[in-house]
Amino acid sequence: MTLKISVLTVGAIMALSVCTAAFSAMKSPLVGTWKMVSATIERQGTRSDAYGPNPHGWLVFTEELTFVEVLTDPRVPAFRSNARGEGTDEENRAAMAGSIGFFGRYTVDQNGEFTGNTVEGSTFPNWVGATRTQDDLQLKVDGNRMVENFQRPDGTKVHIIWERVK
Repeated sequence: MTLKISVLTVGAIMALSVCTAAFSAMKSPLVGTWKMVSATIERQGTRSDAYGPNPHGWLVFTEELTFVEVLTDPRVPAFRSNARGEGTDEENRAAMAGSIGFFGRYTVDQNGEFTGNTVEGSTFPNWVGATRTQDDLQLKVDGNRMVENFQRPDGTKVHIIWERVK
């Protein structure tokens, strides 16, 4: 028996896949804007604040399966110069160590649960093109709270608690 698949059938299957992913994102508990409540890192058994005791951060998931995340330590001092490209080495180091911004695309399963993401742009160039799966990044939503657990390639564990912005 020979199986014949028409171009129309393949097109319909592809359209159904796209619609299923879009539908999953629309009903996904991830969709929306989230504010960082706390962020800690654990490195070699030592736990510390990732972005200071009162971190600032936003994470936005869209229905179109895109995301943007910006995390900052509000204690980082302002640059002496108002020109962004004219910071001293010390100012630039503090800004880089105390913040990160990145964006890209994310994936969900048929239930709208997070399955991974790909970073398309980042203030830390080494992350551009990185793909993260549930093996190293987990997001769990419980009502208006979300817990993020991320393990960096060096073994450092990051734990962030988010609250949905109403």
